Amino acid sequence: MGSKQIAQETFDDAVQENITEFEMDPEEAVREAVQQFESQGVDLSNIVKAVRPPASENGQRQKHQILQTLDSLSRAVAELDEAELPRQLSALAAQCKEQLAFRHLAGHNGAYPVLLSACQLAAGDRNLLLQAFSTLSALLDGQPDLLDAAGQELLLQSLRERGEDAELALAGIRCVRHACLKHEHNRQDFVKGGILPVLTGAITRHGDSADVVRTAASALRVMTFDDDIRVPFGHAHDHAKMIVLENDGLRVLIEAAKAFRGNSGVLSELCATLARLSVRNEFCQEIVNLGGLSLMVTLLADCMEHP
Repeated sequence: MGSKQIAQETFDDAVQENITEFEMDPEEAVREAVQQFESQGVDLSNIVKAVRPPASENGQRQKHQILQTLDSLSRAVAELDEAELPRQLSALAAQCKEQLAFRHLAGHNGAYPVLLSACQLAAGDRNLLLQAFSTLSALLDGQPDLLDAAGQELLLQSLRERGEDAELALAGIRCVRHACLKHEHNRQDFVKGGILPVLTGAITRHGDSADVVRTAASALRVMTFDDDIRVPFGHAHDHAKMIVLENDGLRVLIEAAKAFRGNSGVLSELCATLARLSVRNEFCQEIVNLGGLSLMVTLLADCMEHP
């Protein structure tokens, strides 16, 4: 049986009751509410454990800071306020990156459609689009269900049309990776939409960028996962074969690994992805023939030298 869940408002009301009825200070009120719900077996991982701002002078309830930021971003999008959009996107991204509970609260209050509209508005402005993708990536982290078909198409189109831009490619690939982790349907949709050659192409095209190579390799590896418990049978094996047979994945990854032989962080990502692609004896042999085995030995030696 899964853990019990409560709404953010239920937790906020309990905290407020501790303050007003039992005269606790804010920090003590939050601690008491956490202990109360956890003793009842409630999962609070998606709950913002903070005191909601005090009510306004007219008695109206105030929202948590991230929802206030979301409201400001919504207004900027609705009013096409290009001067205000960057500031609000930056603020929302920073708050989403703080913890899952913040982005969960934003996601359950309409943050995704607002960000999708922001991305669409920013299509002609490279810097604004980069910021919008970065914020979308932060929101999707741990929340792949938020992405819909329109978002998938926007990401695929942008990665194809702006693939030469390393920063935009990196931001877009991060969105794809977050959207596919523990989400089989998103994986299958992206693969059908042509994401695999986009990812291998990014590794080749931006072979001098450690961040792009590492993130694209990680995204390729996610395509071979079978980690969505809601789906009885995934396409992990099929995706691994497509990466190798249709997209020259082994050669692409090993050539990238050779370029980053001295960078254990990138090398470990590449070797981990190669391991996920070793689903046939002939693939293993090809890795050896391409020099992949010596790269793995290099990584192992580095790990033993710097445990």
